[in-house]
Amino acid sequence: MSRIDAIKHHLVEEYQLGVRPAEPADDYDLLHNGVIDSLALLTLVSRLESEYALAIDAMDVLPDSFRTAASIDPFVASAVPTAKVG
Repeated sequence: MSRIDAIKHHLVEEYQLGVRPAEPADDYDLLHNGVIDSLALLTLVSRLESEYALAIDAMDVLPDSFRTAASIDPFVASAVPTAKVG
């Protein structure tokens, strides 16, 4: 499963979109359609940090980076991995 498909799968499951993970277009506007609000954005960022072992700086969390699955994917790709201890 590609990362963008995994992101869409999470969005469909977490926010109960009522469709199959493959159905929303990569450019489906999560903000405009009311799927993501400020609390959901924080939850999503936390999930991405856990899922992809990232350290996401709050200053880097901009709404346009989370507007669509297609915009979340490059954000995740460019985020800094957490430092491994040991």
